[in-house]
Amino acid sequence: MIAFELPRTREAHEPPEARGLARDHVRLMVSSTETGEVTHHTFTDLPELLRPGDLLVVNDSITLPAAVPLDRLAVHFSTAREDGSWLVELRRRVGGVTAPYPGGAPGEWLPLPGGATLRLLQRETPRLWRAALDRDVPGYLAEHGLPIRYSYVPREWPLAAYQTVFGVRPGSAEMPSAGRPFSHELVTALVSRGILVAPITLHTGVASPEKDEPPYPERFEVPEHTARLVNQAEGRVIAVGTTVVRALETAALGAPHGRVRAAAGFTSHIVTPAEGVRAVDGLITGLHEPKSSHLMMLSAIAGEELLSRSYEEALGEGYLWHEFGDVHLITSGKFPIK
Repeated sequence: MIAFELPRTREAHEPPEARGLARDHVRLMVSSTETGEVTHHTFTDLPELLRPGDLLVVNDSITLPAAVPLDRLAVHFSTAREDGSWLVELRRRVGGVTAPYPGGAPGEWLPLPGGATLRLLQRETPRLWRAALDRDVPGYLAEHGLPIRYSYVPREWPLAAYQTVFGVRPGSAEMPSAGRPFSHELVTALVSRGILVAPITLHTGVASPEKDEPPYPERFEVPEHTARLVNQAEGRVIAVGTTVVRALETAALGAPHGRVRAAAGFTSHIVTPAEGVRAVDGLITGLHEPKSSHLMMLSAIAGEELLSRSYEEALGEGYLWHEFGDVHLITSGKFPIK
């Protein structure tokens, strides 16, 4: 896995709109496995960097206001389970931001705003609890929740800042942020150029960048029509986000190489360089933190040498990290970019 230091000056502390940019005017770095080149663009250049027949697969999950502040703690609602319980993370409130909270005990009851009660059932991971709320969770969050944010975003932003133009199915604790730079105008330009767009759903759980840990099970669905478009694509299949890669690669498990089946359920699939990718030829993604498990996925698509060189250039060129930052397009597979 590549290693690097991420200076705080390279963190995006606010949405690009607050920096005087339209959401589709963030920077775009392109790494081509065919040519080995790393080039630099604006995201609005994307239609010219893709080819007619390419297929963009996007995540249509809507971000929930999944953080509920208490007096000294905050509860981050992460993932709905099949039995109606939720995975939650408890965090300490410190100076307007939050930090991991190691406390809690099975059977403990936490009073929440609005007279609701959360009961901790059991630890699911070292930092996540399986818990039950005595209310409908999405409805409760709509009334009492805020978007999840971490210390590198010093102030609150409205929920609309954490949504993408593709969102139609509520369920993500945190924004599927690779889709954020797309505007309606840019999608129109892509479709006009003959680039196809198809949805999957993967409801993202809490990321908590303080912890370098592999993904835990998240709910996903690859619908039949998307699977068909992937299997019949004349151009490259380009995932918009690591969530899309996870969903498509899960749907490709056990199928003939490169084929995707309609699938739904929970996935904890981890894409690594050792096994590579079956279903995707490229990826649009943000810039990921050092030691993030996502870097293994990027290495599986780009190769470690190209990825390492790309991140060196991103740091040298002043790219911004995190959900409000800049974007990275990795291309591989059927056609080179010209």
